[in-house]
Amino acid sequence: MRDGRVYVLDYDQKKLADALRCLSLADGREIWRFTYPVTVKRNHGMSRTTPTVAGKYVVSLGPKCHVTCVDAATGRFVWGIDLVKEYNAEVPQWYAGQCPLVDGGRVILAPGGDALMIAVDLATGKVLWKTPNPHDWKMTHSSIVPVEFAGKRQYVYCGSGGVAGVSANDGALLWETDKWVISIATVPSPVDAGGGRLFLAGGYNAGAKMLQLKEIGGKIVPEELFSLPAAVFGATQQTPILYRDHIYGVRPDGQFACLDLAGKVLWTSGAREKFGLGPFLIAGGKLLVMNDEGTLTLAEASPVEYRALAKNRILSGHDSWAPMALAGDRLLARDLTQMVCLDISGGKP
Repeated sequence: MRDGRVYVLDYDQKKLADALRCLSLADGREIWRFTYPVTVKRNHGMSRTTPTVAGKYVVSLGPKCHVTCVDAATGRFVWGIDLVKEYNAEVPQWYAGQCPLVDGGRVILAPGGDALMIAVDLATGKVLWKTPNPHDWKMTHSSIVPVEFAGKRQYVYCGSGGVAGVSANDGALLWETDKWVISIATVPSPVDAGGGRLFLAGGYNAGAKMLQLKEIGGKIVPEELFSLPAAVFGATQQTPILYRDHIYGVRPDGQFACLDLAGKVLWTSGAREKFGLGPFLIAGGKLLVMNDEGTLTLAEASPVEYRALAKNRILSGHDSWAPMALAGDRLLARDLTQMVCLDISGGKP
């Protein structure tokens, strides 16, 4: 969302086309729509990525790896890249989940295939650098995360064969490890825990892991600080949140949990309070957590205890897994069939 406008990647089932849409935040009215033909079937939803708004541009990555940049005001096409055709990317199982990263006037993407990562100019789509992919890692559902370490900026990505850090300056491969591989699908993104620490969490019995980046002999080396079994913590779909030196997220059994940065579980929501695969965010010291049935819970974002404050069912529960967005006192949430805008100025959903 920006300047009273909402940008969402949708799917037009009648026209068999991805639809990048701009809506009015005030009333949901469609301002413009840009479409391109692509055939997808319902596969746990139709699209699962969030467009990135940067200045006068909007960039999206579609379910079959089509990258599109349009004018934010008018929806006019600026440039596009088909990552499958141009980089031999493989469409991930359950379609692409990677959200495009815009950083310093560049769009950073991880196609896998012929290039582990690429940077393109935001205004023109011109390729600025490519990162080699020596182990032929494939694209996952995870997104790229910028990290500052040892005075330099890098991009961290969980590919099919592990985790890698890439120089933001020229795309050079700075480090990699094969110690974090999820057997079925890598979905959550890495969490920058500060001080060169990277928190990784996954589903399918992967559990969680904290890496520590170190400079040894002029090279960056990732070392494991701790590892947690799935019964203690993991994340099947949504990326955990770092908030005031604590990690919050939904673990595979559906319970919401809070961890300290040493991997100790401080609390869980309990067996009677489960949330499934829905999204969550933290704002104003409060947790907003959606469950699989479309019920939104407001709770304290505190390491002391789990304390729910209010609940309200706001969606029908048809794959209500998309990230929520907050603009001032307005909260946007969506599932497969509808999008709602809530006024949360009163502190309750």
